[in-house]
Amino acid sequence: MSKQSKRREALIYHAKPKPGKIQVLPTKKYATQRDLSLAYSPGVAEPCLEIERDKNNAYKYTAKGNLVAVISNGTAVLGLGNIGPEASKPVMEGKGLLFKIFADIDVFDIEVDTENIEEFIQTVKHIAPTFGGINLEDIKAPEAFEIEKRLKEELDIPVMHDDQHGTAIISAAALINALELAEKKIEDVQIVISGAGAAAISCSRLYQACGAKRENMVMLDSKGVIRNDRDNLTAQKAEFATHRKMDTLDEAMINADVFIGLSTSDIVSPEMLKTMAANPIVFAMANPDPEIKYQLAIDTRDDIIMATGRSDHPNQVNNVLGFPFIFRGALDVRATKINEAMKMAAVRALAELTKEPVPEQVNIAYGETRLTFGKDYIIPKPFDPRLIATVPPAVAKAAIESGVAKEPIEDWQKYEEELLQRLGSDNKIVRLLHNRAKLNPKRVVFAEADQLDVLKAAQIAHDEGIAIPILLGRKDAILQLMEEIEFEADVEIIDPKSDEEIERKNKYAEVYWKKRKRNGVTRFSAEKIMRERNYFAAMMVNEGDADALISGFSRNYPSVVKPMLELVGLAPGATRVATTNVMMTQRGPMFLSDTSININPSANDLTRIAQMTAKVVRMFGMEPVMAMTSYSNFGSSKNQTATKVREAVEYLHKRHPNLLVDGELQTDFALNSEMLQDIFPFSKLAGKKVNTLIFPNLESANITYKLLKELNKADSIGPIMMGMRKPVHILQLDASVDEIVNMTAIAVIDAQQKEKKAQQKRETLEK
Repeated sequence: MSKQSKRREALIYHAKPKPGKIQVLPTKKYATQRDLSLAYSPGVAEPCLEIERDKNNAYKYTAKGNLVAVISNGTAVLGLGNIGPEASKPVMEGKGLLFKIFADIDVFDIEVDTENIEEFIQTVKHIAPTFGGINLEDIKAPEAFEIEKRLKEELDIPVMHDDQHGTAIISAAALINALELAEKKIEDVQIVISGAGAAAISCSRLYQACGAKRENMVMLDSKGVIRNDRDNLTAQKAEFATHRKMDTLDEAMINADVFIGLSTSDIVSPEMLKTMAANPIVFAMANPDPEIKYQLAIDTRDDIIMATGRSDHPNQVNNVLGFPFIFRGALDVRATKINEAMKMAAVRALAELTKEPVPEQVNIAYGETRLTFGKDYIIPKPFDPRLIATVPPAVAKAAIESGVAKEPIEDWQKYEEELLQRLGSDNKIVRLLHNRAKLNPKRVVFAEADQLDVLKAAQIAHDEGIAIPILLGRKDAILQLMEEIEFEADVEIIDPKSDEEIERKNKYAEVYWKKRKRNGVTRFSAEKIMRERNYFAAMMVNEGDADALISGFSRNYPSVVKPMLELVGLAPGATRVATTNVMMTQRGPMFLSDTSININPSANDLTRIAQMTAKVVRMFGMEPVMAMTSYSNFGSSKNQTATKVREAVEYLHKRHPNLLVDGELQTDFALNSEMLQDIFPFSKLAGKKVNTLIFPNLESANITYKLLKELNKADSIGPIMMGMRKPVHILQLDASVDEIVNMTAIAVIDAQQKEKKAQQKRETLEK
């Protein structure tokens, strides 16, 4: 994608369908006059009077306890510098988005139009009663130090300048683990810090709190080594001035054990790395380009332990591992501040979590067989679902023990369960899918690439590294559309009706005719049918000219399914095909089957659909918890529609006892674990969070998923084809660009899995 095209995409993202990235939603009923009279006048007077009597009641009757202000004056916006308060607002909204999706914390972003320290402090103090916490963001040093110090002293709610402490906390956890692997003690190591801004100063202070010696640290700014004989040093730089007689980074790196980069790209050379001590630790955290490129660094030293700020390399030092969870823990005990004990608790929690067995969901997301503590895994991954149940409790406990908590937690197990429930409001699964596809992108043929939205999706898949698109359709139309959307990549374009493809069409026709000649197919009809894009695309996948295909955007579902079943066929051992849709709901991902194929499945069909769906759920790194749904509960109806569900459940219980499935169940009981536990405590699903619904027929499944999609604006991934021999996936008519991109990621992952299975089979045969 060209620079201009990327710019346009970014602007459209922020402007459409409504400007900005965050909004305020009501949390109480407001449908009736009674509701409104309680929400505002006269009912609102009662909580006002209660808060007047005791200000702490604001936490009881308002959103204060889960509301953080992200505040900036735009003087040090990452990568952009001093761009002013208005221009910093998109960044602050983005920070609010991260707070919400990672820790379910609500945010108001506040942009303050002043560079005067006192004016800024007074502004924040005057609005502080609104909030449960203050996150300072993108404020230039040295002003940031004074602002944070004063606000922490003068306010009774948590205040943290994330630019300082976020990087410090995450990198300190990584450093502790790296030193353990390098078999070095923190009090002995020589540390070089490139950069002297807010983050570098905070990192250096926290490393000292972890045991590092100040005399073993050398800090550099744009002028070189910060020495104690330099003039006009700020108080913060003077704190880390060295007495050593050196001036340059080259000199500082000699025999250094640790390099911490918080400066600018490409300032560390291979020659510098070679002068470092054995088992060097290099955290090159400049973004987007590190102080030394990752591949160059590991090629230079095979004993290096390397971390960067980038997601495409191991050991990403990412602030999102810290600030959402630190504030979550602080808010939940109503801490009056975020102190050193709480920061150290976060450091230890992150360091220790890295050494624990990694959930399969995380392994799958990052394409790993098994992530384990080692040189390429010294800090948890941002998508690790354990973070929310690990870091906030550690921070909360430290707040209680250090005496800054106003609302101590008594039941820690219940608290951790509540934290895990908060994950349901986020749809991280889409990011996991894309990340996994990027690890090993496959050739995906888009059978309707002359449709604008399909081409846009192919462009995104290409630019994001999700897939290698093959564009099928009218070549002149595709080229014209590519020019319109500035899709300038060198991708394969195929027009099945063009004479340019005569050789390939003849080849495919020959294969098809030989396969179907005893089913009424003539050579002439085989050649004719290969002009149809879905038959041509299916043959591409069959013959290994593509790894997967996407179709169905502009045609009804049955007309696209037919050639896939005819040419591609069922997977070995499969007796039928079915589909599942993944719905992104507030309670988390929900798998619904069968949404597109089987009109009135039998009991035996339902067992196969359930088994195939379970495999797809596991493909997403989740353990299936399945409810077989009906209009009745556990035998309350003798109608055939209900009894077939009951028969399917009996079969699954008998033949697959480890599969967590039960029914027949009405949907409300399936989704309300407390109600199910109360009325049907014998159920295998009692007390469990169901994530999969198997429906008794096509109409109930299809209606349900489309109802969720339109009424609740729930994002959908699917229909995901199950039981096919090759990765072929058919879109719903007029799918959105995002839905097509998500289905492309599914197709790539499907191809990855089938390739892996084929490889395992070959290896078994060779043995």
